Amino acid sequence: MLNSQHPLRIFFVSGLVTLGSLLAVWYYLGPAALFVATVLILIEVTFSFENAIINAKVLSGVSEFWRKMFITVGILIAVVGMRAIFPIVIVMITAGLPAAEVANLALNDPDAYADKLHDAHIPIAAFGGMFLLMLCLHFFFDSSRKIRWINVIEKPMQNMSQWWLYTAVSVAILACITMLPFNPDPSRTLLAGLVGIFTYVAIHGLAEAFTRQQQRTAGKGLKTGMAGFMAFLYLEVLDASFSFDGVIGAFAVTKDVVLIAIGLGIGALWVRSLTIFMVRRNVLHAYRYLEHGAHYTIGVLAVVLLLGIFFNIPEVFAGIAGIAIVSSSIVSSVLANRQRRRQKHA
Repeated sequence: MLNSQHPLRIFFVSGLVTLGSLLAVWYYLGPAALFVATVLILIEVTFSFENAIINAKVLSGVSEFWRKMFITVGILIAVVGMRAIFPIVIVMITAGLPAAEVANLALNDPDAYADKLHDAHIPIAAFGGMFLLMLCLHFFFDSSRKIRWINVIEKPMQNMSQWWLYTAVSVAILACITMLPFNPDPSRTLLAGLVGIFTYVAIHGLAEAFTRQQQRTAGKGLKTGMAGFMAFLYLEVLDASFSFDGVIGAFAVTKDVVLIAIGLGIGALWVRSLTIFMVRRNVLHAYRYLEHGAHYTIGVLAVVLLLGIFFNIPEVFAGIAGIAIVSSSIVSSVLANRQRRRQKHA
């Protein structure tokens, strides 16, 4: 009997769903569609690796119930909600079209649907960019962190840390972006960016408040009840911030919304399994700089999203940068662990 930490047990469902889905794509849509779906899966997993790292950090602090909710209800929200339904909702809001018409466009006129979704790129980029920027700055301005990776960057940020500073910096950056004379849509940039900032502050603030309340009544331990629910909600919004631009970018690979939903959905399932693997194998503890690498990558992704308001920046740039940064953090972690062992035995 395989224990709960065994990779085969953790990744079995993801592998089974992937195999079944790809066989169905091949049987009904042909080998060309199979290739496209495979590419979309690889893109989603590769570009969302840092998402899995942050997920693992949050999930390691919640109860087993909320971990199960994350891999059951959470995956339904990620696959069906964020990769299929939410893009339709975005088009409904930005284009002012009824749901039935947007769904008809998605299924019968994917080119027009892609154009409508692309028109929503500015508010999507502003929301996702500011939410991820808040996440990145919050981490690096946190004075309670004991471990630093790139000292020359992180130490000054910790030294000037104030509880309100990362929010103030984010608002200032949003104001500068909004007021740039070549901003194609300042009003939507400002509104969506403020919503992104407010969403992060609200969800993170409520999560911290419920956690403190739980610690006062039940002592320190894994988050349960409302504290666990707010952590779960935070993970879902975080996933949304990562997936928005990915859905739009997928139209560069194919205009078939069914293939996009299948490819990105399976990729999201693998990201969930990877998160569980990191939690159960305590990967973040073994690789001490991995969380730092993920936050640097999130900072890069936030910058790419915000610059995407003005320029057409290929998603592959953020993906390659993310792989390089996370790989560097893993190598640095391994070298640091070796050095600690040598000092211990010296």
